[in-house]
Amino acid sequence: MTQERPVRILLADDQPLLRTGFRMVLGAEEDLDIVGEAGDGAEAVDLARRLLPDVVLMDIRMPRLDGVAATRAIVDARLPVRVLILTTFDLDEYVVGALRAGASGFLAKDVPAEDLVTAIRTVAAGEAVVAPRILKRLLDRFADSLPDPSATPPKALDSLTEREREVLVQVARGLSNAEIASALSVSETTIKTHVGHVLTKLGLRDRVQAVVLAYETGLVRPGA
Repeated sequence: MTQERPVRILLADDQPLLRTGFRMVLGAEEDLDIVGEAGDGAEAVDLARRLLPDVVLMDIRMPRLDGVAATRAIVDARLPVRVLILTTFDLDEYVVGALRAGASGFLAKDVPAEDLVTAIRTVAAGEAVVAPRILKRLLDRFADSLPDPSATPPKALDSLTEREREVLVQVARGLSNAEIASALSVSETTIKTHVGHVLTKLGLRDRVQAVVLAYETGLVRPGA
């Protein structure tokens, strides 16, 4: 993806060695520019306010303020900044909190370099990133607390048309716009329009939050 200007990135991780690794990987890309580094969540929020990066690459567990609280502070301040969370499988429970706080996506810390670069570009472009293998693990873990899909659908979904609800189900299953378009035999532009209507009607920031809502309301369930 060619950007008119480089994507400005803030690295937030309490391990200097990891920040160095990210800097090496991301610094090799002409369209990515690391504008700052934070060693804890409080510093990340402060730098996000002062530097206004396009994307904060946020570790989930940091001193002073963890990634969830830092994400919430950035989102609540209505900064033009998007947050991409990094996590490890043993910290899955934190990711749900981060998504509810307004994060635009989450990746495993062992993600291949090319996937990390693509994810940053995607988030900077206003989309969201759902890592399928992490999503599945998350939803499997919390399956017992999810509503029964055979129950009466929540009124929050009443505003959706039948096609919009169908698109939401496909989004929740991790399909891209192109994949949904192919499955429903319509154009990708049409699907993008439907997704936009779903987000607007449900008051959601992006498709990551749409995924969480779809499972929380019981519209879909893990393995369905």
